[in-house]
Amino acid sequence: MVLACDFFTVDTVLLRRLYVLFFIELSSRRVHLAGVTASPSAAWAAQQARNLTMVLQDRGKRFRFVIHDRDSKFGASFDEVFETEGIKVIRTPVRAPQANAFAERWVGTVRRECLDHLLIGSRRHLQQTLGVYVKHYNCHRPHRALGMDPPAPRQPLRIAGKDPPAVQRRDLLGGLIHEYDIAA
Repeated sequence: MVLACDFFTVDTVLLRRLYVLFFIELSSRRVHLAGVTASPSAAWAAQQARNLTMVLQDRGKRFRFVIHDRDSKFGASFDEVFETEGIKVIRTPVRAPQANAFAERWVGTVRRECLDHLLIGSRRHLQQTLGVYVKHYNCHRPHRALGMDPPAPRQPLRIAGKDPPAVQRRDLLGGLIHEYDIAA
């Protein structure tokens, strides 16, 4: 299994730039939000990688490769975290965003579906917003590559009877995103 990772930036209403580190599982398209910071460093990125590897180990997930670009924030200590776990690090060629296409596509998706419609005030606000969106993305949003299923589908409810089930709508992020479930 393969992980891809990258940074993207978000500017707040106070013109402060925040950096978001995320990982995406290529086989399932499941996204892991690693962290948000105003001043990313190689040491910070390495700590986020350690945190992710612990979470993945707890879930019993084994990865063979991790893909990232040649950004200086992905230092030797970042690569070492994965290499000690037996995960081979693949660096993309210089100026080749297509080499990390899954990560780049997710950045476009999160911008189009979420961040382009909101004014972000602070790091905490961005973390909360991305947390809600990533949960929606992983558990509810359909993906064509997965047969219109989400990366981490919930168990479907079995409804007995002839009447169509009642549907309940839940609004997220102030109504920006809608999720639909069968009413219990």
